[in-house]
Amino acid sequence: MEKARDVPLDKRITYKALGHAIGVNKNILLRNKKEGILRRISSPLKPHLNENDMKSRLRFCLSNLEDSSIPQEPKFKSMYNVVHIDEKWFEMTKKNKKYYLLSYEADPHRTCKNKNYITKVMVLAAVARPRFDSDGNETFSCKIGMFPLVHEVPAIRSSVNRATRTLVTKPITSITKEVYRWFLINKVLPAIKEKWLRESVGETIYIQQDNALCHIRVDDAEFCAAASEGGFDIRLTCQPPNSPDLNALDLGFFSAIQSLQQREVTKTVNELIQAVQNAFDTFSSIDSNKIFLSLQLGMIEIMKAKGNNDYKAPHMQKVALFRQDKLPTTLDCDWHLVTETMEYLNNVQ
Repeated sequence: MEKARDVPLDKRITYKALGHAIGVNKNILLRNKKEGILRRISSPLKPHLNENDMKSRLRFCLSNLEDSSIPQEPKFKSMYNVVHIDEKWFEMTKKNKKYYLLSYEADPHRTCKNKNYITKVMVLAAVARPRFDSDGNETFSCKIGMFPLVHEVPAIRSSVNRATRTLVTKPITSITKEVYRWFLINKVLPAIKEKWLRESVGETIYIQQDNALCHIRVDDAEFCAAASEGGFDIRLTCQPPNSPDLNALDLGFFSAIQSLQQREVTKTVNELIQAVQNAFDTFSSIDSNKIFLSLQLGMIEIMKAKGNNDYKAPHMQKVALFRQDKLPTTLDCDWHLVTETMEYLNNVQ
């Protein structure tokens, strides 16, 4: 089995391929896996990072630490005033779905006209960190809103489903800066101003976006004018390039919403949008709060990896801590790690 270490990874994707490479029957490999000698892993593709990207990630992590009067006790900020936004495609169904059936049940027969053109809708989501009182009761939901990027157009011709000129909901296929700006000003900002806690209106609210080409600049004149209306101080900010692991939506919120959405059977775009909205409304704020703790855990791992994304997602037994009423609001960061990170940034050209 030690020969497997010298076999290229591309020749280790199946038992048959690995067995052929080292001259071993695949049943022997299966036995070794059962005994724990071999292990099967899933290797996801991660964004490529250059030196500037990694330095930006480190600076971002440091900027999320509190300015403590005691430098030996650094803690992460609560992140209550940050709204994470991002877009995601939601499909009506998946090419492959898993079901749990009884032994005598027949396999489901699923069909579509073209597997490469499954109906899907892009949704712009905005979430903040939920807030709870001392008794654990929710005082502010994290759910700012889910805004489908669609428009209504009249049907060109009659069909069995509708008459000519009936308004039909269609996904917006080309997301430009103008489209993105319109949704920010007319959808996201009003939702934030409507749902934000009245006693926190005067604080600065940051909308964190990624660096997609269709996103607007942080100093966009139209957005800044709309954001300042009503006594609010709302500002755009960008997360580091190629860093989906520093956005709460990509970190776990979207996958949870998609899992809930796939439980509903939909046949039209409007039904798909409603299923996504139902999933958004159903998702627990308690679980959303855990995602923000995972974000802080990830920042610690990023600093350990000198800004790289070559790290395993850390665990801190959040479910058990929540049951024991010991789940922290913010995490502590090792003072030596912070010092090493700052020295590394100062020394790297």
